[in-house]
Amino acid sequence: MVRPAVSADLIKGFVAHSNGDYATALGEWKLLAEQGDANAQTSLGFMYDEGIGVLQDYKIAIKWFRKAAKQGSGTAQFKLGLMYTYGKGVLQDYKMATKWYRKVGRQGIAEAQYKLGSRYASGHEVIKNNVYAHMWLNIAASSGHKMAAKNRDIVAKLMSSSEMEKAQDLARQCVKKKYRGC
Repeated sequence: MVRPAVSADLIKGFVAHSNGDYATALGEWKLLAEQGDANAQTSLGFMYDEGIGVLQDYKIAIKWFRKAAKQGSGTAQFKLGLMYTYGKGVLQDYKMATKWYRKVGRQGIAEAQYKLGSRYASGHEVIKNNVYAHMWLNIAASSGHKMAAKNRDIVAKLMSSSEMEKAQDLARQCVKKKYRGC
């Protein structure tokens, strides 16, 4: 997939934002976001979610995150998972949160893989399954996620040797398939 080049206006927005010039950032990003730029849409989502440079408004944040998520923005998709987890701008819905974490986890994003592993370990809105918990936590840990490594080791103590072998095989297959079908 060919990604469009990052525009000078998007960068101008990032520079303005990092310098505390939120009005300029908002102006640059809003124009780009309305033209369909997923990076600008995600950035606007964060501004409204955090209430930086604009009044905090979770519903507007959700609107921009959804637009970017439809275009495949892993950051926006992960943020939607968090918004559903905590009921920010939407009704709290753990199944929707898990759906978004799964989508992002399959893109190789360690934080989402950690969230999936944690959900399988606790049985939070998915059927508790130590094999899948270990698999996702192991994958996230291989990317350097420290909490994933710690939690993987806790889950491992609850597993038989055959379950461990299965979890490790699933993790290898998942990575080999670039997370397709995991």
